[in-house]
Amino acid sequence: MRDFPPTVTAWTPASTPGHRAAVGVPDTRGPVRFLWWLLRQQPDLVLVGCLCSLLWMLPTALTPWVFGQAIDEGILGGDSSRTALWCGVLLLVTVVGASSGVFYHTVVVRSWLYAAYGQTRLVTHQATRLGHVLPRRAPTGEVLSVNGSDGDQFGHFIEIFSRLVGNVVAYVLVAFIVLQMSVPLGLVVLLVAPVLVLISSVLLRPLAAAQTRERSRDSELTSMATDIVAGLRILRGIGGERIFGDNYARQSQRVRHAGVQAGAWGAFVEGVGVLLSGLFVVALMVLGVQRVREGDIEIGELVAFLGYALFLVQPIRVVFEAAQQITRSVVSARKTIGVFGTTDPWPRRAPLEADQVSSLAVGELVDDTSGLRVRPGLLTMVVSALPDESARLADRLGRYLPAGDTVPAGDDEATGRVARRAAAQRSRARTELEERDTRRADGPWGVTLGGTDLADLPLDQVRSLVLVSDTAAHVFAGTLQDAVDPHRRLRREQAEAALHAAAAEDVYDILPGGWQGVLDERGRGLSGGQRQRLVLTRALASDAPVLVLVEPTSAVDAHTEARIAERLPWHRRGRTTVVITASPLLLHHADEVAFLEDGRVVATGTHDDLVAGHAAYRSTVLRGDAADRESVLEDPGGLTAAAGTTDSSTTDSSTTGTREVTS
Repeated sequence: MRDFPPTVTAWTPASTPGHRAAVGVPDTRGPVRFLWWLLRQQPDLVLVGCLCSLLWMLPTALTPWVFGQAIDEGILGGDSSRTALWCGVLLLVTVVGASSGVFYHTVVVRSWLYAAYGQTRLVTHQATRLGHVLPRRAPTGEVLSVNGSDGDQFGHFIEIFSRLVGNVVAYVLVAFIVLQMSVPLGLVVLLVAPVLVLISSVLLRPLAAAQTRERSRDSELTSMATDIVAGLRILRGIGGERIFGDNYARQSQRVRHAGVQAGAWGAFVEGVGVLLSGLFVVALMVLGVQRVREGDIEIGELVAFLGYALFLVQPIRVVFEAAQQITRSVVSARKTIGVFGTTDPWPRRAPLEADQVSSLAVGELVDDTSGLRVRPGLLTMVVSALPDESARLADRLGRYLPAGDTVPAGDDEATGRVARRAAAQRSRARTELEERDTRRADGPWGVTLGGTDLADLPLDQVRSLVLVSDTAAHVFAGTLQDAVDPHRRLRREQAEAALHAAAAEDVYDILPGGWQGVLDERGRGLSGGQRQRLVLTRALASDAPVLVLVEPTSAVDAHTEARIAERLPWHRRGRTTVVITASPLLLHHADEVAFLEDGRVVATGTHDDLVAGHAAYRSTVLRGDAADRESVLEDPGGLTAAAGTTDSSTTDSSTTGTREVTS
């Protein structure tokens, strides 16, 4: 048996109709198929759990029969040896039931952990495998809910499945025993099961609808909370925290109302189960008393019937409990396959040899859409008056799908035919987006490196050649060493050089423990400028052959930016570097500057030449306090005085079209 989920390796979901997914690959062809796949992932635990559940229930099922035999053969017959025999059997049955119950709970807890944490590993793997593709297909809150609450639901599903199997087998055994005593009473017992199934099918549909509505609203609430936390610094800066707080409060009340409705339906189903159980006990006892009066059964058998009537309340309630849990699990599985069923649009390409990759690394980078040509080994900077154009250029250079395309959110207020129509529309939109992404990824990309289109390279080799670092890259919790060198491939001198080039020495100084100093999640203890410089350090430390930096100094002060502007060319000398910025301090150090208008390169040259000869460039770059910033370049003493200062900015960048460094 396994105590913990196995290591999750790479997998490709089955996307062809009729294709059977291999073991270890989530079956996303439907919620029921996914739940069946989930059971097949731990066959040993599920089998042992079912056996333990059966051994736990059988003693309880046999106890009334043992009592009846002791009464008829021992007490009424006056045979003390038979009475002692059946008392010994009862003791043995009790010991077996108690010990199997303890072992059963141990097994189901292990099985629950396996299902819940296995879900977490699969979600983590899918997120890292797809990178920026996943948020295009599923909202962030949806992914977090699939990782958290849905994992709990699947753990409960595994537990109730094994318990249901044990109760059903015990139910069939009791029905067989009752049939041996009295055929009419046995038939009554057997007919209860189809009646319960019929009633459950009627009640579970509105219950599933209520639970789906609660699940959708909770995902939306999670997404809202994630957005608020990520943008809290900006919200406080513009005084918008109250507005977003009120929106969150309203959405949380909608979740509460949906939860109350789902709970009411669950309580109603549970109440119906209790009512039917009581009616069943009464009916069985009335029939049993009549059989005693007619002389068809003995007193001991009547006692056994009474025990069975009370015992069968448990399987009936387990059936209703299982129906509710399976309904919740189907709802969770439907959301889960939306995440796990997301296909990878990138085509499979044969990897190039190491010498071919090395030759590409020193080749010219060309973007056909904009006309940008980046000569190898130079520091090229790109200026655009529209941030969206810069973001789209960075996406193309790094071979990322364009930002903005997502699957529309569903209407959780819709019910019945409207809800089904909305679900069908979302499904069509999702299919269209997947097809559109596949066409984009499979065709010519329009960006060449060393004369080779990026579409002709495997995606992992593209990522190893071209690194895009933008303002949305995160700082993860861990040590400073983990943040700068997550793969542990650098020597200390290399890490210190990257830290120096990004002017981030103050981050090292403020952390107790230096490189082993611990950073909070998202770098909460750092200012906005410090986080940005730490991200820049990580990008520089990767030593990528082609590095694309998007607004790398948007959150730092002028003096710190000037230090970065001086150190960056030295650190990246001889390697191709593209910086998308409108900062005069950086542009002053560029080997070549390209100016974009309407997404096309309309002018190239040095910063001084473009300032002097291109009016549109001059109006884009030299604005606001640009004159003050330019004066820093002319005042070495000012830089010397500022050498010990750090940035005081705590604002986040507003540049759009973002991509994670780790995608």
